[in-house]
Formats: sequence, C-alpha cells, structure tokens
Amino acid sequence: MFGMIRNSLFGNTEETEYKVLSSETKNGVGFEVRRYDAAKYAAISSEGRTYDQVIGELVRKLLMYIGGNNEQGEAMGIAFPIIITVYPRNDGVFSRRLVVGIRIPNTYQQDPPAPTDSAIRIEERPGMTVYALQFGGFAGESEYRAEASRLTRTLGETTPFQRKQYFCCSYDPPLKPYGRRNEVWFLQEDP
Repeated sequence: MFGMIRNSLFGNTEETEYKVLSSETKNGVGFEVRRYDAAKYAAISSEGRTYDQVIGELVRKLLMYIGGNNEQGEAMGIAFPIIITVYPRNDGVFSRRLVVGIRIPNTYQQDPPAPTDSAIRIEERPGMTVYALQFGGFAGESEYRAEASRLTRTLGETTPFQRKQYFCCSYDPPLKPYGRRNEVWFLQEDP
C-alpha cells in the first residue's frame, strides 16, 4: 500500500501520447479526433457489480501493481489516463461489466513486470482513433453517462463510431481537489 501511495505522489508520471487529427465544434460542443498508437496495458475486469460499487477496488489494484506490487518489486510510475471500458445498455445505463486499464509507462513497454495479482493481466492493445470529449470535476457513472450522451448527440447518427462500448478516462489522482480532467472516448469505426 505504501508503494502505491509513494508512486502516485512522488513517482514518474507521463501522459499517453496521441496525435490530434482534428479539433471540432458542433452545436457548441468541442471535441477532438485523436490517434493513439498500440501499447501494452495492465488491465483488470469485473462482472456482476455496478460501476460505482467496483471502480475504486479495480483502480486500487492497478495502482498497487504499478506502485511495486509486481514480481520485480518495481515502482514504475504512471501513464495517464486511467481508461475504463464500459458497455452501456440500450437505455445508456452501464452494464455490470467493465475493464479498467493503465498504459504501462514507456520505460517498461518492452518488458513489463509480471503482476503478482492473478486478476491483473498485461495486454497488447491495438492503435485506435477516438472522438474525445473533455470535462472537469469528479466523475462517476452518472457524469460519464451524461457526457457520453452529449457526445452522442453532437456526433449524430451518421458519424461512424462504436456504440456497444466506450471509454471513460481519468487523468488525475483521486485526491486532487480541483482542476480535474476527465474524458469520454468513442472508438471510431471505418465508414
């Protein structure tokens, strides 16, 4: 636990690099189209509990992994954002299935330390192009759902994006009181 706290307060932090393909505004709502390269992520998933019931536990396990709770005992630092993959039902409410991922920092991309927690897996995620909408404040399920709804309305029916899942992203440590950055990402599909 101390490693997790030490790592998040004093460890190296980096933001996942991306290329802005375009910045757009429709109906007064600004968003970006971004391209992210393929990378390795530490990921953990849950089924059966709601977002608000389980998110703290899943994020804490990943922070412990990158904070040194791994086979090498290596505190790696953190690469923001924390990315939560959600699977909304037709009414917009999150299903009871989600995946939380943290990109492995650049220094460890080639050979990440093995997790000691069997629930955590290292996965290679392909590159992706996303529609990204940024917003502030503390974000839980209701805030992410509201922003996803806003982005859906902004993009409209003809924009090619995946509607069966999307990403809820947090760039800040949980104790940061103000100036918080959150985003909703929709995965672009080929037209």
